[in-house]
Amino acid sequence: MRQVEVAVIGTGWCGGMRAVTLSKSALVDRLHICEINPERLAEVKEQTKPATATLDYQDIVKNPAIEVVYISTTPEPTHYPIARACLLAGKHVLLEKPIAMELGEADDLIAIAKEKGVKFTIGYSQRFNPKIAYAKKHISEGKLGKVVNVMVSRHLSRSLGERIAGRVKLSPAAMESTHDLDFVFWLLEPAKPVKVYSQGAYGYMKDLNGSYDCMWSTVTMSDGTLVVVGGGWNLPPSFPNYCSTWIEITGTEGALILDDTSRDNWLNTVKDGTQFPMSTMPGEDVDHMYAGQMGPETIHFLEAVLLDKAPMTAPEHARMVMESYLAADISADCGDPIGLPLSNHSLALLADMKAKL
Repeated sequence: MRQVEVAVIGTGWCGGMRAVTLSKSALVDRLHICEINPERLAEVKEQTKPATATLDYQDIVKNPAIEVVYISTTPEPTHYPIARACLLAGKHVLLEKPIAMELGEADDLIAIAKEKGVKFTIGYSQRFNPKIAYAKKHISEGKLGKVVNVMVSRHLSRSLGERIAGRVKLSPAAMESTHDLDFVFWLLEPAKPVKVYSQGAYGYMKDLNGSYDCMWSTVTMSDGTLVVVGGGWNLPPSFPNYCSTWIEITGTEGALILDDTSRDNWLNTVKDGTQFPMSTMPGEDVDHMYAGQMGPETIHFLEAVLLDKAPMTAPEHARMVMESYLAADISADCGDPIGLPLSNHSLALLADMKAKL
């Protein structure tokens, strides 16, 4: 197996995890990192010992030796221009969600990747959660019969919600439920979403960025399956990165209940009180191994490039997810169900809604 030169652009929380994972891989010949915060750049440089470390992502774009790029930048509006530049340079790209801020931007990135013949995927790491993989296997094997209903409830601590909501004006549907919409649509393939109805409730986050504290969205699939996804980011800040998820899947021949609340791992100390280790969405390093989803996903994309296989998440699927959470935003704002694909009227409502922000 040949080695490749790899870069990570944006080495904050998630990008830092990807950089550390890549620095340990024998598939990586030379690692390059980019970060606009000099202090954070120095910190990750010390951790990963990269071949180069830069403050300017154009240094990555212009380096012809770099074949694979992981883009983990924030705020989220930076995704499109940086991903576009890397794709145009002929590099394989893993881009953190969301794929873009506008549907037209997503279409452009997908078109460029096809034109250049490079691999392009979106970081929907929940597909690498063993419990989600277990659900996919059993649904694919027909163990549950025809799936009738899927319910997902995901909630984050408000300290993490503050970090996310403080940097971008996107809803819980766009920033949190997007993961659940992705893997549920994946579980239910080849069915596609055709209608979305959503409601949101204001609370703690409203004064921070005008966002709902939580949103609940009902999605009707093309085969009649009912999907209900709830997402919120206002749990008490007792554990900064805690994520609690509960999943119920019912079918004509069985049911599958998945407890992903991490209540089975408790750590209680005099200094910090009760915490739930290994409970974050991306996961975390635990000494010699990675406990969670983002580490395996990072290596999966690298192997997809080297083995010339399709990545787990197609960008077209990520675009469908994006259109679905945009429909949820429109529905929560206007109070009506929204059909998919989005009509011109729905797109006009979306434009009006964005103009009010």
